[in-house]
Amino acid sequence: MSRIALLANPESGSGDADEVEALLRDRRVEVTRFGLDEQSNLIASRPERIVVAGGDGSIGSAAEVAVRAGVALAVVPVGTANDFARAIGIPLDHAAAVEIAARGKLTTRLELGRADGRPFVNAASAGLSPVAARRAHGLKRLLGPFAYATGALRAGLTATPVRSRVRCDGVELFSGRAWQVTVACTGAFGGGAAVAADPHDGILDVVVIEAGSRARLAVRAYGLRAGRIEAQSGVITGSGREVEVDTDASAGFNVDGELLEADRLRLTVDPRAFEVVVG
Repeated sequence: MSRIALLANPESGSGDADEVEALLRDRRVEVTRFGLDEQSNLIASRPERIVVAGGDGSIGSAAEVAVRAGVALAVVPVGTANDFARAIGIPLDHAAAVEIAARGKLTTRLELGRADGRPFVNAASAGLSPVAARRAHGLKRLLGPFAYATGALRAGLTATPVRSRVRCDGVELFSGRAWQVTVACTGAFGGGAAVAADPHDGILDVVVIEAGSRARLAVRAYGLRAGRIEAQSGVITGSGREVEVDTDASAGFNVDGELLEADRLRLTVDPRAFEVVVG
């Protein structure tokens, strides 16, 4: 019988960790459940695998715990957007995801990003993204993942570009006004939007959408949803192991769906940092 540590965030999405625990026990695995604030106890229990039941904001911390414990991480997406699961092909259906978590043998190693030391797996963004996240917050229960698209629409109608400076490995990539600056691992964010990024290569990918007319934001939004924003004019791309982003914005940053109050971030990456179960 496998020993699984279930790391649960009851505040994510439906927070249905009870269902995940029951589904794991149905598969005859030994499960011990831990809260996000019980990471030391989890590591001391010496599990064979860690399963995280939560949204995107929980996965970075869970990945860091898995690294410290020296075991693979499995993800059961019970959040609202579940962008990480979509990006790496984990089923959104709870039962299917639990089956992989309990019995899956196929794993892959992914990079772990850090925003001023805080772990993240998808993306950290300044500009429209944190504004959209704030506008979407009260709509999640009503609209589910569509809350993010609604929040983005509201942000696009009212927000203004941010003055920003972006440096990749000490070399300036951009300085000026931008609608959005995104630093990415998987590149997924906002309930279905994405920038091009490879979470296996140990390099942070950077996409800057230069300021322009508000009317053109619909084209930008389509590019993000279609995964082809980099092909548009006025979009600057770069990469690096260390990325520094300075802004004049009060909206802060959106880091894997969590809002971070800051006007500057130093972002780094740990290559091939954690092992995740994918099948």
